[in-house]
Formats: sequence, C-alpha cells, structure tokens
Amino acid sequence: MDLITTHNWASAVDPAHIAEIRSSADQYAEGGLLHLALEVLAYPLDEAAPEGTTTWARVVLHGDGSISVEDNGRGTDTRYDEAGVPMVKPIMATRDLRFYGVADTEVLPDGRPRSGMSVVAALSSWLTHTNLRVDGRGWVQRYERGLPPGPATEIESGDTTGTLVRFLPDPDVFGPEPLSAEALLAACADFDTKINIEVLEESPSP
Repeated sequence: MDLITTHNWASAVDPAHIAEIRSSADQYAEGGLLHLALEVLAYPLDEAAPEGTTTWARVVLHGDGSISVEDNGRGTDTRYDEAGVPMVKPIMATRDLRFYGVADTEVLPDGRPRSGMSVVAALSSWLTHTNLRVDGRGWVQRYERGLPPGPATEIESGDTTGTLVRFLPDPDVFGPEPLSAEALLAACADFDTKINIEVLEESPSP
C-alpha cells in the first residue's frame, strides 16, 4: 500500500504540525471563517472533478456558531491492512503535502492560498468528521483543537455514502462575528465546479 498520497499515511496525527498552526493562528486565521468553510468545501470538489462521484455539497451555518459541510461523494479514503484493520486517510491532523513546501499553491475563491483541512481542525474548538463508505462501513472521529481525544466510533453507512464535517471555530481565535450566507454564496460562485453547492443558515441559538 502506498503510504504517501496527498498525506503521509504512516501517522494519523502530527502533533508538531497542529501545534505550529495553533502558535501561528494569526497567520492561518487571516482569512476568517469564510476561508475555513472554503478549505472544507475544496475537498468534495477535488473528488468531483476527476471521479464524478460527488454531485452536491451542502453548507449549514448553524445557530450555535458551528459550520457543517456535507457531500454525497464516496467518503474519505479508507484502506485496510493485512489484518483487516482500517486505516483512514489522515486529512485532519497531518499536513496536506500538496500545499506545503511548493512554489505555486492552489488559491481559493477568497484569494488566499489553500492550506488543507488540518488548519480547520487546529483552529476549531471541536470538529467532527463523519465518513460513510460504499462498503457499508463508516465512522465518526472527533477532534479538539486539532487533536483526537479518543479513537473513532464505527457506524453503519448502509446504502449512503459521503462525508460530513462539522466544526466550531475557536472563539479565542476568531471572535464572535458569524459567517454570513451571502458572503459564502458569493465566494462559492467562483469555484470551478459543476456540482450544486447549497448554503443554509439557521437562526441564532438563544
């Protein structure tokens, strides 16, 4: 099994990488909540481009200040070792090798360079990653400020596939100002994709 793709599969967590993001929060958070949402959206759009397995993505701005991004793709890549133990692509807590140490990094619609999902996890109070695979297996993994407090919980995916990422931006980093649906919709219009991106906004929690 190839252990180097867009991430290094040899380790599920890179604490030094997460610590570096947290210590440089001013730099990574400069794009605000809009940039975090675009970082997450970029992943299902990656899959939609070559494979055509993703046909829609939905963003919900929740009343508690959290943001969720859901898609109907094939789910995050999961492989199995010789003993049948699942190995999940470590997108949340290791660096995305496409965007570090390269000269021309992809730029997102907000005009800022793409850094990868680990930036979202590291700059969030919590993040949950729900993964539903075509083999009927799935799991939910929680992260707190970029690090998993425990193992993933296995769930059954049934006939459904896709990914759901929900995160609460760290208020110590971003402050109380919420992301507006209008700003996100305007930015999404600049993605080079044919899939439908829906943005929903809940009423603020009391």
